[in-house]
Amino acid sequence: MPDQPVPTAPLDPARFDDPDCAASPAQPFRVGDKWTGMVLRCLEDGTPRRFTELRVPLHWITPKVLTETLRSMERNGFVTRTVHDENPPRVEYALTPLGRSLIGPLDTACDWARAHAPAITEARASYEQGSPVA
Repeated sequence: MPDQPVPTAPLDPARFDDPDCAASPAQPFRVGDKWTGMVLRCLEDGTPRRFTELRVPLHWITPKVLTETLRSMERNGFVTRTVHDENPPRVEYALTPLGRSLIGPLDTACDWARAHAPAITEARASYEQGSPVA
Protein backbone atom coordinates (compact mmCIF):
# COMPACT_ATOMS: atom_id res chain seq x y z
CA MET A 1 0.00 0.00 0.00
CA PRO A 2 1.51 3.37 -0.99
CA ASP A 3 2.28 5.87 1.72
CA GLN A 4 -0.68 8.11 2.37
CA PRO A 5 -0.04 11.80 2.98
CA VAL A 6 -0.38 12.77 6.59
CA PRO A 7 -3.47 14.95 7.05
CA THR A 8 -2.56 18.51 7.90
CA ALA A 9 -4.52 21.41 9.26
CA PRO A 10 -6.30 23.54 6.66
CA LEU A 11 -4.62 26.75 5.63
CA ASP A 12 -5.37 29.64 7.91
CA PRO A 13 -7.48 32.28 6.09
CA ALA A 14 -5.57 34.95 8.03
CA ARG A 15 -2.22 33.60 6.89
CA PHE A 16 -1.27 36.82 5.11
CA ASP A 17 -2.90 39.26 7.50
CA ASP A 18 -0.26 41.59 8.83
CA PRO A 19 -1.46 44.04 11.46
CA ASP A 20 1.41 46.39 10.61
CA CYS A 21 0.37 46.54 6.94
CA ALA A 22 -3.38 45.92 7.12
CA ALA A 23 -4.30 49.58 6.84
CA SER A 24 -1.59 50.35 4.32
CA PRO A 25 -2.60 51.40 0.80
CA ALA A 26 0.41 49.38 -0.40
CA GLN A 27 -1.25 46.08 0.50
CA PRO A 28 -1.45 43.92 -1.47
CA PHE A 29 1.78 45.07 -3.07
CA ARG A 30 3.62 43.89 -6.12
CA VAL A 31 7.10 45.25 -6.79
CA GLY A 32 6.56 45.50 -10.50
CA ASP A 33 5.69 43.92 -13.76
CA LYS A 34 7.68 41.74 -16.09
CA TRP A 35 9.96 44.62 -17.12
CA THR A 36 10.52 46.56 -13.87
CA GLY A 37 13.71 44.69 -13.00
CA MET A 38 15.22 45.46 -16.38
CA VAL A 39 14.36 49.16 -16.10
CA LEU A 40 15.93 49.15 -12.61
CA ARG A 41 19.11 47.71 -14.14
CA CYS A 42 19.14 50.41 -16.84
CA LEU A 43 18.93 53.16 -14.20
CA GLU A 44 21.07 51.63 -11.44
CA ASP A 45 24.22 53.61 -12.30
CA GLY A 46 22.46 56.80 -11.18
CA THR A 47 22.49 58.49 -14.58
CA PRO A 48 19.11 59.98 -15.56
CA ARG A 49 18.01 58.42 -18.85
CA ARG A 50 15.67 59.54 -21.59
CA PHE A 51 12.97 57.24 -22.92
CA THR A 52 14.88 56.71 -26.17
CA GLU A 53 18.02 55.76 -24.21
CA LEU A 54 16.04 53.14 -22.28
CA ARG A 55 14.66 51.76 -25.53
CA VAL A 56 18.15 50.82 -26.77
CA PRO A 57 18.82 47.91 -24.37
CA LEU A 58 15.08 47.23 -24.01
CA HIS A 59 14.41 47.13 -27.77
CA TRP A 60 12.07 44.13 -27.55
CA ILE A 61 9.66 46.02 -25.27
CA THR A 62 7.07 48.02 -27.19
CA PRO A 63 7.03 51.77 -26.51
CA LYS A 64 3.53 51.40 -25.06
CA VAL A 65 4.61 48.74 -22.55
CA LEU A 66 7.75 50.66 -21.58
CA THR A 67 5.61 53.77 -21.01
CA GLU A 68 3.21 51.76 -18.82
CA THR A 69 6.11 50.30 -16.85
CA LEU A 70 7.70 53.71 -16.27
CA ARG A 71 4.35 55.20 -15.21
CA SER A 72 3.80 52.36 -12.76
CA MET A 73 7.31 52.77 -11.37
CA GLU A 74 6.73 56.52 -11.00
CA ARG A 75 3.38 55.93 -9.28
CA ASN A 76 5.05 53.50 -6.83
CA GLY A 77 7.83 55.99 -6.11
CA PHE A 78 10.63 53.98 -7.75
CA VAL A 79 11.54 56.56 -10.41
CA THR A 80 11.27 60.27 -10.91
CA ARG A 81 10.18 61.74 -14.22
CA THR A 82 11.75 65.12 -14.90
CA VAL A 83 10.45 67.27 -17.75
CA HIS A 84 12.98 69.90 -18.86
CA ASP A 85 11.57 73.10 -20.36
CA GLU A 86 13.38 72.89 -23.67
CA ASN A 87 12.42 72.76 -27.29
CA PRO A 88 11.97 69.93 -28.09
CA PRO A 89 10.93 68.85 -24.57
CA ARG A 90 13.36 66.57 -22.77
CA VAL A 91 12.09 64.00 -20.25
CA GLU A 92 14.44 62.00 -18.05
CA TYR A 93 13.88 59.10 -15.66
CA ALA A 94 16.02 58.38 -12.60
CA LEU A 95 15.81 56.02 -9.65
CA THR A 96 14.59 57.40 -6.35
CA PRO A 97 16.12 56.19 -3.08
CA LEU A 98 13.13 53.83 -2.80
CA GLY A 99 13.83 52.47 -6.28
CA ARG A 100 17.52 52.15 -5.48
CA SER A 101 16.59 50.08 -2.40
CA LEU A 102 15.25 47.41 -4.78
CA ILE A 103 18.67 46.77 -6.33
CA GLY A 104 19.80 44.56 -3.41
CA PRO A 105 16.74 42.30 -3.51
CA LEU A 106 16.99 42.19 -7.31
CA ASP A 107 20.64 41.10 -7.03
CA THR A 108 19.61 38.38 -4.57
CA ALA A 109 16.84 37.13 -6.87
CA CYS A 110 19.24 37.09 -9.84
CA ASP A 111 21.84 35.18 -7.81
CA TRP A 112 19.19 32.63 -6.82
CA ALA A 113 18.05 32.25 -10.43
CA ARG A 114 21.62 31.71 -11.66
CA ALA A 115 22.32 29.16 -8.91
CA HIS A 116 19.14 27.22 -9.64
CA ALA A 117 19.01 27.57 -13.42
CA PRO A 118 19.97 23.92 -14.09
CA ALA A 119 17.25 22.61 -11.77
CA ILE A 120 14.67 24.96 -13.28
CA THR A 121 15.65 23.94 -16.82
CA GLU A 122 15.41 20.26 -15.85
CA ALA A 123 11.99 20.77 -14.23
CA ARG A 124 10.69 22.58 -17.31
CA ALA A 125 11.97 19.85 -19.63
CA SER A 126 10.38 17.14 -17.47
CA TYR A 127 7.11 19.03 -17.38
CA GLU A 128 7.07 19.44 -21.16
CA GLN A 129 7.63 15.67 -21.50
CA GLY A 130 4.64 15.03 -19.28
CA SER A 131 6.53 13.91 -16.21
CA PRO A 132 6.73 16.81 -13.74
CA VAL A 133 9.53 16.67 -11.19
CA ALA A 134 8.30 15.68 -7.76
